Amino acid sequence: MELIDKLKWRYAAKAMNGETIGQEKIDAIIEAASLAPTSSGLQPFEIMVVTNQELKEKIRVIGWNQSVITDCSHLLVFAAWDTYTVERINKMFDLTNEIRGFKNEGWEKYRQMLLNTYPQKDPEVNFQHAARQAYIAFSQAIAAAAFEGVDSTPIEGFDPEALDTILGLREKGLRSCVILPLGYRDASNDWLVNLTKVRKSREDLVTLYE
Repeated sequence: MELIDKLKWRYAAKAMNGETIGQEKIDAIIEAASLAPTSSGLQPFEIMVVTNQELKEKIRVIGWNQSVITDCSHLLVFAAWDTYTVERINKMFDLTNEIRGFKNEGWEKYRQMLLNTYPQKDPEVNFQHAARQAYIAFSQAIAAAAFEGVDSTPIEGFDPEALDTILGLREKGLRSCVILPLGYRDASNDWLVNLTKVRKSREDLVTLYE
């Protein structure tokens, strides 16, 4: 399968060459992330696309000084909702009704169930749930990047509170959870580029219940 071949090609690039990615490829990667499944279809996250070099320099300082943060073409920041609110839930349900052009009784009952559940929960519990949804989209963006022949580097090694301050995320009701530099590998300066990919065997990974 072409996708499997692309996923075998990809790795977490440790050095990028600064080359700019074409907008069509970036659009495809973001579209793939947007199409990712999320709990109740709420998409409780946003994607910040950073190309400003000064901002990337600031993020590198609070990102363990990883060179790919500044040498990438585009830096994607996945930021989850800080909590679920009545307004946020209603906005997505109203959008669904608008796009589909009708209201469904079962769907409206489901809306009410969520309204009676999520907003009453502890905000930290809600954020952790939203962050897990963001990670699904994050993973899909990685796969889409590989499909487009674009390198990426999943990064959790950064100070999220500092990043939230740099991008003004808390004021938007968001908290950063993971970042994804996108670019092209600098093979001559990347110690990982020629190393064999290591994964568990199928036997160690999968348990069958037949």
